Amino acid sequence: MREALAMGPSTSPSALLPPPTSSSRLPQLRSFVGLRWSAPRIQVRERADAVVGIAKGTSGCNLRFGVLASDVSQPRQRATVIRNDHAQNADFPRKYSKREKKPFPIPVLELRRRARMRMKAAEGKPKRPMPPPKNGMLVYRLIPVAYSVYNARILLINNLRRLMKAVPVKGCKYCSEIHVGPAGHPFRTCRGMLSDQRRGEHDWGSTSVEAVFLPVEAYHLEDRLGNRIPHDQRFAVPRIPALVELCIQAGVDLPEYPTKRRRKPIIKIGRKEFVDADEDDLPEPEPDRFKQPLLQELPYDEIIAPSSPEETAVLAEETLEAWETVRDGALKLLKSYAVRVCGYCPEVHIGPTGHKARNCGAFKHQQRNGQHGWQAAVLDDLIPPRYVWHMPESGEELQRELKNFYGQAPAVVEICIQGGAKVPEKYKATMRLDVGIPASLREAEMVV
Repeated sequence: MREALAMGPSTSPSALLPPPTSSSRLPQLRSFVGLRWSAPRIQVRERADAVVGIAKGTSGCNLRFGVLASDVSQPRQRATVIRNDHAQNADFPRKYSKREKKPFPIPVLELRRRARMRMKAAEGKPKRPMPPPKNGMLVYRLIPVAYSVYNARILLINNLRRLMKAVPVKGCKYCSEIHVGPAGHPFRTCRGMLSDQRRGEHDWGSTSVEAVFLPVEAYHLEDRLGNRIPHDQRFAVPRIPALVELCIQAGVDLPEYPTKRRRKPIIKIGRKEFVDADEDDLPEPEPDRFKQPLLQELPYDEIIAPSSPEETAVLAEETLEAWETVRDGALKLLKSYAVRVCGYCPEVHIGPTGHKARNCGAFKHQQRNGQHGWQAAVLDDLIPPRYVWHMPESGEELQRELKNFYGQAPAVVEICIQGGAKVPEKYKATMRLDVGIPASLREAEMVV
C-alpha cells in the first residue's frame, strides 16, 4: 500500500489525517455543519477480495490502487442497510399557485405513445366491442363498492359531527385554514382580509364539518352518455356532491336523483353519435338484485357528543375506518368511471367529457372566455385531504420557531388520532413522528 501511494503525486502528511476538531484553529461550527475539507483524502471501497482506494491530491490528479483485503491491518466494517416499506419522512403535498395549471396525471407525450401502440396493435384485427361503462352499461362488480362508498360517506359525516364536540377544531375567520386543538397554531400564514395589519396572524374561531371534509359539488346527469350541458342550462341542472354523483353513475339508486340505466350496449353510428339498443325483448329487471339499505344524515339537533373517553376512542376508530373506505372505494370507481377536473379551478365533472358552462374564474379566464380546461381527475381532486399541523404527543403547544420540525396529516385523520385512534402507517411519513423536536431554539440552530 505504501508503494502504491509513493507512485502517486506528492501529498502532505495531513492527507491521511481526520478533519480538525474543536481544539484546532477552525471553529467547532465548521466541523459540525459538515463542510468539505480541502485537504486530500483517500476513499476506500470494498471489493470481493480486495480494497480499492482513490488517492486525491491537491493538484486534482487521482490515483487508483488496489491491495488484497488480507494486507489491510484494520478490520473492514460493513454498512448496515435498514429497509422499510414506509418512508420515515415525506414532504407535504405541493400547493400549486393560482397562476399555475395543474399537471396532467399522465403526461401528454405518454398518452400519445400509448395511443400509437394501441393503434399499431389493432391493425388488421376486428374491432372489439366497447367495455362497460363506455357502452352505457354498469360495471356490476363495482355496484357493491358504490353502495359502500355512499354509506361510508354518510357515516363519516355523522361521526365527524359527534367527534368534533369532543375534539376541538378551530378555523380562521379570514381564511380557510383550520387547526385541530384547543387553540390555533401560532404560525403567521394568514392571507385573508386585513392580514397585513395582523402581520399574518390568524383570528381563530369555531368551524363546521364542511371545513374538515370539503364538499365538492358537480352537476347531476340523468344520462351520463347524453349531450354536454350547455352554458344556457347551467342553472337548470341540479348540483349535488361529486362523490354522490359518482356513486349514482356507478349503480346507486336514489329516488330524488333519477338516472338512465341501460341493459344493452349502445350502437355507435359515428364518433360522437349513437342510438340505444331495443330492450323490449328483455324480461323485467329484478328491483332488489343489487339494492342495499342506505344511511341518512343526522340533523344537528340529534348529534350527541360521546360521553366518555372510551366511547370517543371507539368513535374515532370507526370514523377513521369510514375515511379509508371512502378513499379506497372512490379510487376503485375512478379507475372505471371517468371523472374530469378543471386544470385552473377546482371544478369537477363526473362523466367522460366536461360540461360547457363558462363559469371558470381562475387565472386568465378572460382568454378562455370562462371555459374550463378539462383533464383527468385524481383522487385528491374528488376528495381533497385537508392537511393540518400534527400536535405532538407530549401535548406541548406549537412554537413558531420550530415550524420545520412539525408534521402534517389530513384533518379527518388528525381529529381521529386526537380522539384516541391508532395512527395508520401510511400517514406516519408526513406526520414526522420519528423526528425529534428540539426543546429550545438554541438546540434547533445546531441541527444540520
